[in-house]
Amino acid sequence: MAEIAAAPTVRIDEPQEVGVEPRGYWVTVGDRLMRDRMTVAVGVMTILIIGLAVFAPFVATYDPLQGGVLRRLKPVGTPGFFLGTDETGRDIWSRLVYGGRLSLICGIMPVLGATWVGGTLGLLAGVGGRLLNTLIMRVVDVFYAFPSVLLAIAICGVLGAGIGNTILSLTVVFTPPIVRVTESLTTQVRSRDFVEAARASAAPLHAIIRQQILPNVLGGMLVYATSLVSISIILSAGLSFLGLGVTPPNPEWGLMLNALRQAIFVNPVVAALPGAAIVITSLCFNLLSDGLRSAMDIKLPS
Repeated sequence: MAEIAAAPTVRIDEPQEVGVEPRGYWVTVGDRLMRDRMTVAVGVMTILIIGLAVFAPFVATYDPLQGGVLRRLKPVGTPGFFLGTDETGRDIWSRLVYGGRLSLICGIMPVLGATWVGGTLGLLAGVGGRLLNTLIMRVVDVFYAFPSVLLAIAICGVLGAGIGNTILSLTVVFTPPIVRVTESLTTQVRSRDFVEAARASAAPLHAIIRQQILPNVLGGMLVYATSLVSISIILSAGLSFLGLGVTPPNPEWGLMLNALRQAIFVNPVVAALPGAAIVITSLCFNLLSDGLRSAMDIKLPS
């Protein structure tokens, strides 16, 4: 499982000038996205995956918790069970669409929480004085001393298994890189001429942050946060696979993968389906992040 790379610096080629209406920029971004067929296709697939999870009660063919001994490990294409059944006879399709709910929640919610917390801390570190910047960034450096996977496992191991603890542990894991990205962006933007002009006009600090700095920081934060969703889905599935995430009998892709690993020699196709769902969903969010980065003309060096 890949570690989270050090937060990259972000270059913004066209900062928002004082008095310029931001709508034109976002219209341009939308036009670029519409011309990128790959991003459009990935966006449609991502919406489809989310839609299947949201409307799981309407698209599922069976109760995801109801099984039967006589129908266990049915192969793909079985009449009535077109994706087969698991080790206790539960319908795989129904469990996949219901499992998408928990997998997406555990993948998106930590990133949203980390973006809120990390973005706030990064802005404070960027616009604050040297003492505040040093204090925040040195605390962030402490978290980088621990590999992201081991840190998530350690937190869940202390707090115990469960959806809430999984979200909390991953939020802690993703906050430091978002702090670094936001601080790097804010440091670049605060030295621009339009920010200096706002300061010279005696504008209050909160107005400068809201009107001049934040609009130029949000784009990079959005792109980077989108790329973290795929990592969050993989990490949350890994925690469930180890028994530290979602608890049985709730359907969740990592938990399903753990339960079906014993059947890999009996019915390998069915056993691989939860893993395929994890890979496809993670790939969609990665490609969507790449499309947003290109459309918003934001450079994230590897």
